[in-house]
This record gives sequence, structure tokens and C-alpha cells, in this order.
Amino acid sequence: MTHDSIGLGEDGPTHQPIEHLASFRAMPNMLMVRPCGGNETAGAYKVAVSNRERPTTIALSRQGMANLPGCSAEGVEKGAYVVHGGDAKPDVIIIGTGSELPMAVEAAKKLEADGKKVRVVSMPCWELFAEQSAEYKESVLPKVVTARVAVEAGSSFGWERYIGSNGKFVGIDSFGASAPADILYQKFGITVDNVVAAAKSLL
Repeated sequence: MTHDSIGLGEDGPTHQPIEHLASFRAMPNMLMVRPCGGNETAGAYKVAVSNRERPTTIALSRQGMANLPGCSAEGVEKGAYVVHGGDAKPDVIIIGTGSELPMAVEAAKKLEADGKKVRVVSMPCWELFAEQSAEYKESVLPKVVTARVAVEAGSSFGWERYIGSNGKFVGIDSFGASAPADILYQKFGITVDNVVAAAKSLL
């Protein structure tokens, strides 16, 4: 799937599948993987060919993405993993997927400059993360840390499972528009500054 967000820009709202990630995540027996960069994409492909009893949808971006430090193919197999900030008890956790993961890391660095302890979690596949042991899930998303922000250029539907009822979501719950991707991200508020503001509102 190569139409993964409003990042498609000038293709317009008919080609910007705001709801598709949530739809595939709701589909029984489906693995929905939204990787960031080449390392995670390689991991997504491995997941797809290794799972012979259930289908995998890989949502790929058309936006250029570098391989972030900390991103790995192995992490994708766990569904979610820590890519930045190893504090045992961070002040806030920022969860990102796909092309918004670099935004999450940049927001974390801004918050750290203000003295906050921030963990960034890449969550390319909800379904695989749900299958991990309770110990592993706790190591990634400790229950004691309730200040959580998720950023994804799609619908907020379902994210309360991981950010809680008081968490903040930076994304889009309306149809997109026709414009260059960077303009659309600004228009709909999917920005580093808004991720920072969401995190600060929880602290």
C-alpha cells in the first residue's frame, strides 16, 4: 500500500487514506505494518514472508526518509520498540509510526533541551506488539508513565489503547486536501511544535 497518508500531497483527498490504517488494524487476522525508513521496511518484508498463515499489509510512504539511529528490522518483529531515550522512567512517551517517527524524535530532542526525560517508541505493527509478553510490553510502555503522545498522519481511531484516555494524539480526523505535503502537515497541525505542545500539556 503506497498511499499511506496526507503526505501524498497534490494527489488530493481522494488519494489520502486517512482511515485506511485504522481499517486494516481492525481487520481480523491482518498484520498492518507502517515502517519508517529502509531498516524497518526490511523488517516489515521479513514479517510478511515469515507469516504464512495470515496476510500482511505494508503501508509505505512516498516521502523520503532516512534510517533513524535506533531503528531496526528486528524491532519491527516485536511490533513496537524503543528508538530513543532509555530512561527507566521517562517523563513522557512519544509514539510514532512511518514518516512521523522522525518528527517524534525531533520533538523529543526539543523537550530534552528543556530538561525533560523523553522516550520515543516506534510502533510499526500493533498486532505484533499485542502478541508480545506482558514483560516486554511493560518494558516498552511502562504503565506508570501515563503522559503519552502518539503522532501519525491518519485517524486517531484506536490510539487510546496505547495512549490512554488522557493521552494526546497528533494526527488528522478529517479528509485531506490537495497541496504539497509540507503545507498539508502544517495546515492540519502535524508538526514537531504541536507534538512538543501536546507533550508539555501532559507534564
